[in-house]
Amino acid sequence: MSPLIQLGTPEAREHPITPYIRMDRMPHIWCPTCGIGTVLKCYGTALGRSKLDLDKVSVVSGIGCTGRVAGYVKMDSFHSTHGRALPFATGLKLGRPELNVTVFSGDGDLIGIGGNHFIHAARRNMDLLVILVNNFIYGMTGGQNAPTTPLTARSSTMPLGNFERPFNLPHLAVTCGATYVARWTSMHTAQMTRTFTEALKRKGFRFIEVIAPCSTLYARLNKLGTGLDLMTYYRDNFEIRNKADTRELDLDFQSKIICGKFVDEERPTFLEAMEAHYRDALGDQYVPMPPEGGMLHGQD
Repeated sequence: MSPLIQLGTPEAREHPITPYIRMDRMPHIWCPTCGIGTVLKCYGTALGRSKLDLDKVSVVSGIGCTGRVAGYVKMDSFHSTHGRALPFATGLKLGRPELNVTVFSGDGDLIGIGGNHFIHAARRNMDLLVILVNNFIYGMTGGQNAPTTPLTARSSTMPLGNFERPFNLPHLAVTCGATYVARWTSMHTAQMTRTFTEALKRKGFRFIEVIAPCSTLYARLNKLGTGLDLMTYYRDNFEIRNKADTRELDLDFQSKIICGKFVDEERPTFLEAMEAHYRDALGDQYVPMPPEGGMLHGQD
């Protein structure tokens, strides 16, 4: 008997996140050593640990490498237009408030063209889990400078090095109103999975930044080696500092990466604040959203 176990035989083991991933779409399109697949694996593991009803979980993404996540999850998912993942997710949550909605996209999509939507979703404390995979560059469209590209780092549109100050994403999220803010790298699989699991059960605007390697463009343009070299750098140059002052979390080119959970607080979500306001203003005239969500439920 061959020592190799063939797929489809009783001896073959199912991958632990198979219930959450469309395995018929494998292999995925991400580049070798890209960190997005690792982040997706951690999210799938977190879904399993959370015991959430997958019929009540939805994933929304925009355009870009990370935006492809929506096509691989085995649940209701929506691949929206560039920069519009958050307004789409906001509409989904308002129409079906019983859903647990995750926005899964990249730094260019959520903070570049989608930046205006980001600050207002956080300001309103929309009940959304936002997972932003930050690879410091526009990875799908040619390696252009991104709003998170570190100072002096090279991109295809700044071949002599970036001179624009990048966003400090955790600080941006906190100052706009996010109630849960954390950062990890794609090397921190255990911590990332625990954070995803915890955040899935929280309410409000929850923001998790994951630093992940782009070996095809960012690493090549900056002569940083392979994706494995970047992961090794993350391992050797991180510091966990929970509850850190988010003003101190800037990322310089090849600098120390401060990780951890920085903010975790409770505040009424947009829908909770809206219901309280209209109940107070209208009294018995106010008709709230039914518990099962969707005002059109049960109608012909």
